[in-house]
Amino acid sequence: MESIFIGLAVIIVATTFFGYLMRLLKQPLIPAYVIAGLLLGPSGLILFAPKINIPIVTKIIGAITITNNDMVSTLSVMGIALMLFIVGLEIDFKKLKTVSLISSIGGSIQIIILFVAGYLIASLLGFVPLHATYLGLVLAFSSTVVVIKLLSDKRELDTLHGRIVLGILLVEDIFAIIAISIVSTTDSASAYVLLLSLVKALLVFGVAIFAGKFIFPHMFKFAAKSSELLFLLAVAICFLFAAVFNIIGLSIIIGAFIAGVALGNLEYNIEIISRIKPLKDFFATIFFASLGLQLSIVAIKHIWLPLIIFVLFITFVKPLITQVLCSLFGYKKKVGFLSGLALSQTSEFSLIIISTGLVLGHVTPSIFGLVILLAIITMVVTTYKVQYDHELYRKFAKKLSIFEKLMPVKHGLEYIREKKHDVVLCGYNRIGSLVFTTLKKLKKEILVVDYNPEVIKRLMGKKIHCIYGDVGDIEIIERMNLKNVKMLISTVPETATNLLLIKKSKEYNPSIIVLVRASQIDDALALYDQGADYVILPHIIGGEHVSVLLEKFGKVENVVKRKVQHIMELKKHRES
Repeated sequence: MESIFIGLAVIIVATTFFGYLMRLLKQPLIPAYVIAGLLLGPSGLILFAPKINIPIVTKIIGAITITNNDMVSTLSVMGIALMLFIVGLEIDFKKLKTVSLISSIGGSIQIIILFVAGYLIASLLGFVPLHATYLGLVLAFSSTVVVIKLLSDKRELDTLHGRIVLGILLVEDIFAIIAISIVSTTDSASAYVLLLSLVKALLVFGVAIFAGKFIFPHMFKFAAKSSELLFLLAVAICFLFAAVFNIIGLSIIIGAFIAGVALGNLEYNIEIISRIKPLKDFFATIFFASLGLQLSIVAIKHIWLPLIIFVLFITFVKPLITQVLCSLFGYKKKVGFLSGLALSQTSEFSLIIISTGLVLGHVTPSIFGLVILLAIITMVVTTYKVQYDHELYRKFAKKLSIFEKLMPVKHGLEYIREKKHDVVLCGYNRIGSLVFTTLKKLKKEILVVDYNPEVIKRLMGKKIHCIYGDVGDIEIIERMNLKNVKMLISTVPETATNLLLIKKSKEYNPSIIVLVRASQIDDALALYDQGADYVILPHIIGGEHVSVLLEKFGKVENVVKRKVQHIMELKKHRES
């Protein structure tokens, strides 16, 4: 079936059908897209066609089997490019400052450990050095596309482990870009060619940053008058940089990512993201389907043992390495566990690296098939790990305590001068910091509890009473001295943690007022059933706040006054 339109139609109908089925079964959508691609590819329904003696069924199977792999490959690469373009748009380097050490140093150490481990395992399994090098690179990186999608769907990108994961992925992407550059130029056997490619990439990156600061703002200011023109300009810049990188011999995905970074500081970036997201979702679906389409059972029939070993390594050992590194950098066991689960898969960059190796003749079709199947399995497994990450943590929490012995800083990371506090504030995130400011104005004695060591260090520097720890830990709850506290406020988003806080705080102090946060209405009702005095639902409170403002905005001077006040509050909050 060579028609691009019909081929695309078949893929979309199949992924929609399986997606609908998985949603009915309350399962993640990514496995549905992969299954759809697998059934439509060379290892799917077509294998059973000869065994079916019904001519019309055989004809239908032949008609829906995708044979135009070039079309699928092109569309899937566009999907990855658009996803990384949006990742570049959304990256807030100021937010990543609080996890800069674990992201940069920890992420680099993890990449080196995984590469060396992958190389050694591959060598022990009998792969030649060149093949082992490629497999080491494959194991070293995690999928930005999959992880961003999963954490975004769970609204956990702005959590501590979400920021750590995003920071590590950013470092991995930089290493992957360098690896792709090296792989793409090794066929020329010239260090000069490699150096020239890297210099070209840096020059284009410099041009992108310069344009993002001095040229694009003026272009988008004019384009913003039309939403259509704004969308087209953003997409045009994405494709422009992708094309430039392709011309200089590097991946178009890198160009798209850099284009996103260049536009990330524009005041219109939120509107650009909202416009491009549907397009990105469309192509991302094709990307996941393409994984199944590219799988060839014939090519991988002799590599089942390496496949099993690599799957086990990525599923269990890779998260363990992340857990150890997080502990060494002073993060609690929960942060390390959740970060490790999110990073336990191979990357879309790994697929690009292995595809390049296949084109250059560095790897065999069987190794290419091995990496494709490895990506499918680990990405699918990760969707379930992330979906049930908090349940898994509660199951293994006690056993994970051994990792906290590796932490360089324990209970000494705190500042407490008063034995009695009016309010205990759990979580010094965006909501928590605003709550803290309001409480200080009311002259309340506040104890802040947070499990980000960088946040605690900053609070200690300001002489703010604080404790470093996971508020879901019984020992930390006991150290809050809730018997003498009038109010407990939790801004952490995890429902299970808040349920525990309500239960324990009411046990220690029946008269205590407990305010907790929830993301969903069902969770809020469950928290009320447990005994919460008030549940904060950010999106509902936002609507209520707008209603109050509208009542006050009867006069123009009130609008102006509130605007000036709000700008000052936002700037103060950004600086803190």
